[in-house]
Amino acid sequence: MPFRRERVATPDGDFVDLDWLDAPTAPGAPLLLVLHGLEGSGRSHYVRGLLALARAAGWAAVALNFRSCSGEPNRLPRFYHSGDTDDLDLVVSMLAGRDPYARIGAVGISLGGNVLLKWLGEHGHDAPKQVRAVVGISTPFDLERCARALDRGVAKLTYTASFMRSFRQKVRDKAHAFPGFVDVAAVMRARTFAEYDRAVTAPLHGFADEVDYWRRSSCLPYLARVRRPVLLISARDDPFVPPDALPDPASLPPGVVAEFSERGGHVGFWEGPPWRPRAWAERRALAFLSAVFEERHGLAGALRASGGLGAISGPPT
Repeated sequence: MPFRRERVATPDGDFVDLDWLDAPTAPGAPLLLVLHGLEGSGRSHYVRGLLALARAAGWAAVALNFRSCSGEPNRLPRFYHSGDTDDLDLVVSMLAGRDPYARIGAVGISLGGNVLLKWLGEHGHDAPKQVRAVVGISTPFDLERCARALDRGVAKLTYTASFMRSFRQKVRDKAHAFPGFVDVAAVMRARTFAEYDRAVTAPLHGFADEVDYWRRSSCLPYLARVRRPVLLISARDDPFVPPDALPDPASLPPGVVAEFSERGGHVGFWEGPPWRPRAWAERRALAFLSAVFEERHGLAGALRASGGLGAISGPPT
């Protein structure tokens, strides 16, 4: 897939990289903004899948790489984290400033969904009018419950162990430029999210400890303040997000719709025969955004036009 990279300077002297889909679009075409998950990037398979769908629809599309995720270390000791919305705010403001009439639809996957939904709730009615609708896929709404789930059992030995290897390498690399920026020995011993966030995320970003970080960074308390059409796609068998971490659909504001399937895993949601599977959640997200862009009789009409509460062509697996 053809990409064009744009570097955006941040007010604190650092940068974030945007990966633009380098394909022709018609004037006035919608813009898709994608936020990747933990230790992902603009080249992650689910990001490329969303951008491919945008290209097929004739939309413009761009992926935001969080700091340290674009393939080049960021300039400051800090990293990115699940509750940091400043860089997203900068990027959205920049995109909205370039085109006051833009129609932006944003999709956040996993950690990116938490950042996106927290940002939208922080702004409430004052969110930029160019952002018309948002989709969160496999969002860790309650970071404390999600971290506890990943820090035990099979999840700890598989998913968490993989993340820790990536974290440790990034800390080693950054320690060469910033000796003593964190307790590197504690990071090398870390085998859980609790241990890592206590040693790195909390002290680097001004939190009292890992629990303070999780509670202040979770998007769940912000959902009530959202004032844009939002589609939440999650699975009840997600090993990262236990069922008790999902919001109660009855508690959500009118514009926020929850589609929680029994199966789908974490950013899985495959549909179709085993020899030709397709990514259901990506297609569902684009269908929802497209219906909102076309203003089909408000949110209810958008849901009906985009496939309603659930499948485009069948339930995900």
